[in-house]
Amino acid sequence: MSTAALIAAASILLAPSATVATPSLPQSTPQPAPQSAAPAGPTIRDGVAFSRLTVADGDQPAIEAGVWYPAETAAAPRPLIVVSHGNGGDFRSHRDTVQALAKAGFVVATLTHTGDNWRDQSRATDIVGRTRQLSVLIDHMLGQWDGRAGIDADRIGAFGFSAGGFTVLAAAGGDPDLMRLVDHCRANPAFYDCRLVGQHSETMNNGQDAPRLPHDARLKALVVAAPALGFTFTREGLAHVTQPVQLWQAGADQILPSPFYVEPVRDALPRPPEYKRIDGAGHFDFMPPCSPELAANAPMICAPTPGFDRAAFHERLNSEMIRFFKTHL
Repeated sequence: MSTAALIAAASILLAPSATVATPSLPQSTPQPAPQSAAPAGPTIRDGVAFSRLTVADGDQPAIEAGVWYPAETAAAPRPLIVVSHGNGGDFRSHRDTVQALAKAGFVVATLTHTGDNWRDQSRATDIVGRTRQLSVLIDHMLGQWDGRAGIDADRIGAFGFSAGGFTVLAAAGGDPDLMRLVDHCRANPAFYDCRLVGQHSETMNNGQDAPRLPHDARLKALVVAAPALGFTFTREGLAHVTQPVQLWQAGADQILPSPFYVEPVRDALPRPPEYKRIDGAGHFDFMPPCSPELAANAPMICAPTPGFDRAAFHERLNSEMIRFFKTHL
C-alpha cells in the first residue's frame, strides 16, 4: 500500500456520508459564508469576547478561525486551548464548550480545517494537513494575534472530537499505524466504515509504510472525545503522548462503536488517562444542543438520543473540561 493510498484509505473513515459521517455541521446545512474582508473588532457577550480570524497558511488557502477569551484584562498571561472539530464541521462546532472555557479564564482558538468542513470536502483525505493546521493556528495565536501578549506559551492545551480527537492525539505525538485498517476491516466487514473501504478497494494495494504525522511539543494537556481511527494507535504509536489526557467515550456510540475506537487509545496511552464513559450517550451528544433551524437541517446530529439529556450532559462535560485544564495547565 503506497503512502498516498494509506492516507486515502484511512481517511475514508472520516469522509462524508449521508448516514455515517461524523460532521459537526453537515454540508447541507446553510450557514453564513466566511468573511473575506479584514476581521471586524471583537464582540462581547456575557463577559466573553469573540473575534473571527483569517490565519495565513503559507502557500495553502488561509484558515478560517475564531477566538474566544475573557473580556476582562488579566494580571497575568492566560492558558491557550486549541480545538479541532469533527469531519464536516467548522470553527463554531463546539461553541458552548469554547464559550464556557473562555468564561473560565482561557483563551480558546478554533479553526475550520481546510478542505474538511461543511462547505468543502475536497481534502477530507488530508489527515496530515489536519495536524499541521493545528500547529499553524498555534503559531498564529502566539505570533500574529493582536492579543498574543496575553497568552502563556508554556500552557497550551487541545480539545478534539471524533476526527478532531484523532487529530489532537497525532499532533500531540501519536503515530498511527494505518496498516491496521486492513486487518480491522477484514475482521469487521459489516462495519459501515469498512464497507466504505470496500468500495475503494483500489487503495488496498501493496506498498510501503505510512508517514509520521506532524507533532507539536507545545501541547501540554489534551481532552479527546470519541476519537476516530482509535484502533490505529498502538502502545508504540502513543509512546510519546505523555501529556495528561482526559478521554471521553459515548456508551451508546453507533458511529464509532465500542471496543474499536476509544478503548485502544485508553489502553495504549503510556500515562493512564482520566477516562470517562458516559452510558447512554450517542456519538453526537458531544456536540451542543441544536437550534431549531439546525435540527431541521441536520437530524442525524440533532436527533435526541432516547433517554439521554444532552443539555444536562454538556453542563457536566464543560465543567469537567474546565477542571481538567485548570489542573494541568
